[in-house]
Amino acid sequence: MTLQIYGIPTCGTCKKAFQWLKTNQVAYEFINTKEQPPDRHQIAQWVTSLGSKPLRNTSGQAYRALGDEKQTWSETQWVDAFAQDPMVLKRPLFVRDGVAVLVGFRAAEAELRGILLAPLA
Repeated sequence: MTLQIYGIPTCGTCKKAFQWLKTNQVAYEFINTKEQPPDRHQIAQWVTSLGSKPLRNTSGQAYRALGDEKQTWSETQWVDAFAQDPMVLKRPLFVRDGVAVLVGFRAAEAELRGILLAPLA
Protein backbone atom coordinates (compact mmCIF):
# COMPACT_ATOMS: atom_id res chain seq x y z
CA MET A 1 0.00 0.00 0.00
CA THR A 2 1.23 3.48 -0.74
CA LEU A 3 1.14 6.67 1.21
CA GLN A 4 -2.03 8.63 0.49
CA ILE A 5 -2.29 12.39 0.76
CA TYR A 6 -5.67 14.08 1.03
CA GLY A 7 -5.93 17.74 0.13
CA ILE A 8 -6.50 20.11 -2.76
CA PRO A 9 -3.99 20.89 -5.52
CA THR A 10 -4.10 24.66 -4.95
CA CYS A 11 -3.19 24.41 -1.24
CA GLY A 12 0.22 25.95 -0.56
CA THR A 13 0.94 23.57 2.31
CA CYS A 14 0.08 20.59 0.09
CA LYS A 15 2.48 21.90 -2.55
CA LYS A 16 5.27 22.10 0.07
CA ALA A 17 4.53 18.52 1.10
CA PHE A 18 4.57 17.31 -2.53
CA GLN A 19 7.97 18.97 -3.06
CA TRP A 20 9.36 17.43 0.13
CA LEU A 21 8.11 13.98 -0.87
CA LYS A 22 9.58 14.36 -4.36
CA THR A 23 12.94 15.46 -2.93
CA ASN A 24 12.92 12.44 -0.60
CA GLN A 25 11.75 10.10 -3.38
CA VAL A 26 8.59 9.02 -1.56
CA ALA A 27 5.85 7.51 -3.71
CA TYR A 28 2.36 8.70 -2.85
CA GLU A 29 -1.19 8.81 -4.13
CA PHE A 30 -2.88 12.21 -4.06
CA ILE A 31 -6.62 12.36 -3.39
CA ASN A 32 -8.27 15.69 -4.20
CA THR A 33 -10.87 16.08 -1.46
CA LYS A 34 -12.93 18.48 -3.58
CA GLU A 35 -13.31 15.90 -6.35
CA GLN A 36 -13.29 12.76 -4.17
CA PRO A 37 -14.56 13.69 -0.71
CA PRO A 38 -13.73 11.10 1.94
CA ASP A 39 -16.66 9.16 3.29
CA ARG A 40 -17.88 9.34 6.87
CA HIS A 41 -16.34 5.97 7.76
CA GLN A 42 -12.86 7.09 6.61
CA ILE A 43 -13.20 10.36 8.49
CA ALA A 44 -14.28 8.56 11.66
CA GLN A 45 -11.13 6.41 11.44
CA TRP A 46 -8.98 9.54 11.05
CA VAL A 47 -10.64 11.14 14.09
CA THR A 48 -9.95 7.94 16.05
CA SER A 49 -6.27 8.08 15.02
CA LEU A 50 -5.57 11.79 15.43
CA GLY A 51 -8.56 13.32 17.23
CA SER A 52 -10.86 15.95 15.76
CA LYS A 53 -8.92 19.00 16.94
CA PRO A 54 -5.79 18.50 14.78
CA LEU A 55 -8.03 17.76 11.77
CA ARG A 56 -9.79 21.14 11.91
CA ASN A 57 -8.86 23.65 9.22
CA THR A 58 -9.31 26.60 11.57
CA SER A 59 -7.98 29.11 9.04
CA GLY A 60 -10.58 28.28 6.39
CA GLN A 61 -13.85 30.04 5.60
CA ALA A 62 -15.79 26.79 5.91
CA TYR A 63 -14.61 26.42 9.53
CA ARG A 64 -15.48 30.00 10.44
CA ALA A 65 -18.93 29.57 8.87
CA LEU A 66 -19.78 26.76 11.32
CA GLY A 67 -20.73 29.20 14.07
CA ASP A 68 -19.84 29.40 17.74
CA GLU A 69 -21.64 26.18 18.68
CA LYS A 70 -18.69 24.28 17.16
CA GLN A 71 -16.77 25.04 20.39
CA THR A 72 -18.85 22.44 22.25
CA TRP A 73 -19.14 19.76 19.56
CA SER A 74 -18.42 16.11 20.25
CA GLU A 75 -16.08 14.02 18.12
CA THR A 76 -19.15 12.59 16.35
CA GLN A 77 -20.40 16.08 15.48
CA TRP A 78 -16.97 16.89 14.06
CA VAL A 79 -17.01 13.72 11.95
CA ASP A 80 -20.37 14.86 10.57
CA ALA A 81 -19.02 18.35 9.83
CA PHE A 82 -15.93 16.96 8.07
CA ALA A 83 -18.12 14.60 6.03
CA GLN A 84 -20.52 17.39 5.01
CA ASP A 85 -17.73 19.74 3.88
CA PRO A 86 -14.21 18.38 3.32
CA MET A 87 -12.90 21.97 3.24
CA VAL A 88 -13.25 21.90 7.05
CA LEU A 89 -10.45 19.28 7.09
CA LYS A 90 -6.92 20.54 7.58
CA ARG A 91 -4.56 19.83 4.70
CA PRO A 92 -2.58 17.86 3.82
CA LEU A 93 -3.68 14.70 5.57
CA PHE A 94 -1.28 11.76 5.33
CA VAL A 95 -2.67 8.22 5.50
CA ARG A 96 -0.49 5.08 5.65
CA ASP A 97 -2.07 1.67 5.34
CA GLY A 98 -5.49 3.20 6.01
CA VAL A 99 -4.38 4.98 9.20
CA ALA A 100 -4.09 8.76 9.46
CA VAL A 101 -0.52 9.47 10.62
CA LEU A 102 -0.07 13.21 10.15
CA VAL A 103 -2.10 16.30 9.32
CA GLY A 104 -0.58 19.57 8.21
CA PHE A 105 3.07 19.95 7.30
CA ARG A 106 4.76 21.85 10.13
CA ALA A 107 6.47 19.02 11.97
CA ALA A 108 10.22 19.03 12.53
CA GLU A 109 12.31 17.41 9.79
CA ALA A 110 13.18 14.45 12.02
CA GLU A 111 9.51 13.84 12.81
CA LEU A 112 8.55 14.06 9.12
CA ARG A 113 11.26 11.57 8.24
CA GLY A 114 10.16 9.18 10.99
CA ILE A 115 6.52 9.28 9.96
CA LEU A 116 6.72 9.58 6.17
CA LEU A 117 9.97 7.80 5.27
CA ALA A 118 9.52 4.69 7.40
CA PRO A 119 9.09 1.59 5.25
CA LEU A 120 5.50 0.84 4.33
CA ALA A 121 4.18 -2.48 5.59
